[in-house]
Amino acid sequence: MSGEDLTPLENEAGGHRVQRVPPTEKRGRVHTSTVTVAITDPDSAPEFTLRDDEIRVEWFSGTGKGGQHRNKHQNSCRIIHTPTGTVETRQGRHRDANYRDARTALEKRLTQHAEIKSKKNTDTKRREQVGSGMRADKTFTIQFQNNKAISHTSNKAITATRYMNGYMDELWNQ
Repeated sequence: MSGEDLTPLENEAGGHRVQRVPPTEKRGRVHTSTVTVAITDPDSAPEFTLRDDEIRVEWFSGTGKGGQHRNKHQNSCRIIHTPTGTVETRQGRHRDANYRDARTALEKRLTQHAEIKSKKNTDTKRREQVGSGMRADKTFTIQFQNNKAISHTSNKAITATRYMNGYMDELWNQ
């Protein structure tokens, strides 16, 4: 369903209790399992681009060993991302290489930070949808032995065959 509107499927989120009698069960005992369903957008990963108006570049002479060249020439680069205050510094012999390396490292750090923030938001949304995942915390029950699917939020029921064929929207509150 990529590219389609997935918001109606959010009704399907939560715990599902699945009851069945396996063909190998001689005494006809019902086996119960729990499945948790969360609806998230897989394309929600942020794309980060570093703009020139968001950075401040400072040039300075290097520290440490190196003699006159290191102390006299301002080849070391410090790039500051002004919205976040993130700083990357490179000290080397070549000015353009230091700038390029510092900018690349800053872009990488900011991209990782944006990905972590996006993942936290997705995880929070998933936890809200799934709940505890315990059997008592259920949204739907599917009983294959009785050919019945029950919604515990709308108190509607349809056949399990119909539910498994994709007509789950008949159970949702509308």
